[in-house]
Amino acid sequence: MSLFGFSDSIWLHWHPHLEVVAGLILVQSAYMYGIGSYRKKQATLAMVSHRQTIMFTMGTLIIFLSLTSPLHILSDHYLFSAHMIQHVLITLISPPLLILGTPGWLASKLFQKKWTLAIFKRIFHPIGAVVIFNIIFSIWHLPVLYNLSVSYHWVHILEHSLFILASLIMWWPICSQVESIPKLIYPIQMLYLFVMSLAQIIVFGIVTFAREPIYQHYIDAPRIWNITPLVDQQLGGIIMKVGSGFLFLFLIIIVFFKWFEEDSNSTETRYNREDST
Repeated sequence: MSLFGFSDSIWLHWHPHLEVVAGLILVQSAYMYGIGSYRKKQATLAMVSHRQTIMFTMGTLIIFLSLTSPLHILSDHYLFSAHMIQHVLITLISPPLLILGTPGWLASKLFQKKWTLAIFKRIFHPIGAVVIFNIIFSIWHLPVLYNLSVSYHWVHILEHSLFILASLIMWWPICSQVESIPKLIYPIQMLYLFVMSLAQIIVFGIVTFAREPIYQHYIDAPRIWNITPLVDQQLGGIIMKVGSGFLFLFLIIIVFFKWFEEDSNSTETRYNREDST
């Protein structure tokens, strides 16, 4: 018996890789210690809201589900398109939650020394962030590296680790909670998001409009849903580009209204001061 063309065993296949579970437990535990015991020892540190704690925890949970749930087995052994869903989750959904969920005073511990602050200012510069993310994202979609990553487990771990790291860098200029390396002002945020929405267009074009499938791993994979390797590849390209495109467009709209509200408030404040004088 099967569901939606998949063997029932696939839907029940959870594979909690030790390194994934251990790494996420370590990250979540360090976060909980930071906002709990460590904060209490420092009388001047502000409490962390439940909203922030939930956001950070959701970020780690999304990574866990992406890399251990049936989605992982689908992406590894059957569908390129499932792999693209996995990449959307670990590059576009989880990282901003992790950054927004981390209080500024805790994240700023990484930048206490002048030399580390100088390095991270260069890394988190919007131009640097765009370049770093898109180079890492693009080279791992070259057929030789992509096939290598799905063929060797530790190479796959390296790929996903670099994706998450590059995504944190990419999201920092939009989501930073740290005063020493702050988020961009609203007009520049909009420009940054627009550039990010266009940056993956080359990879998207190659993957989506190829006349033949380019990833041997999925050519040899068992067929499910009667989807051909080429259609699966095209669907994956669409998920890659449409997913990021809609998200960045949505964020541009949100940032625009925040900018408009900020400008309106500043204008109203100025008029009130003039009236009072």
